[in-house]
Amino acid sequence: MTLIVREIRAKTILSASKIYPYVINPYVGCQHGCTYCYARFMKRVTGHSEPWGEFVDVKINAPALLPHEIRKKKAGRVWMSGVCDPYQPLEAEYRLTGQCLSALIQNDWSVIVQTKSPLVLRDLDIFMEASDIEVGLSVSTADDRIRGLFEPAAPPIEERVKALEELHSNGVRTYAMIAPILPGAEGLVELLRGKIDYVLIDRMNYRYADWVYRRYGLEEQRSDDFFRRMERELASLSGR
Repeated sequence: MTLIVREIRAKTILSASKIYPYVINPYVGCQHGCTYCYARFMKRVTGHSEPWGEFVDVKINAPALLPHEIRKKKAGRVWMSGVCDPYQPLEAEYRLTGQCLSALIQNDWSVIVQTKSPLVLRDLDIFMEASDIEVGLSVSTADDRIRGLFEPAAPPIEERVKALEELHSNGVRTYAMIAPILPGAEGLVELLRGKIDYVLIDRMNYRYADWVYRRYGLEEQRSDDFFRRMERELASLSGR
């Protein structure tokens, strides 16, 4: 697979969000290219013809834009990120997420980070300086074989859990995003216990990954009964 990378200049970087007051997406597209990803709809907006996962636009001016927007807008919680992974592999080179986080924290803004990548540990020092930050990793299954079917380009489950453990042990408030609930999710209770402060659970009933369930005979793990059972078990991670 050839990744098409374009450097672009954004007009704005701190956008309103329906989930949190604001969202920052330093990249358009995501190298992880997960089969189920809701952000695939972005292609209708951006006009990209390449398959999801095979293009990334890099908003190279994001760190320069952000301080100006922080000064103009009322402070509120910022989601990093909504339709891309802020720590996808290109972040190791461009460091846009790290620079944006530094600006937010220096101005005492509240931040919630969501990623699948252990690269997040690079910015541990930044997180530890923050007065109000939460860092979460998306972990949808405890079975890395299943991860390979649905998220073939994403980091292994073991690396994500280790990242959560290190963040948590250093006093960073952590959470696990279990969405969608994939086959093998039942093992997450044991895997995550003691490494997170809470869990977010969402069935995320998108249809993009239907072909994966069919191809590998996993249809039973898409039933209402499976999701209800998993939600009950996984909710214990938040002490509910």
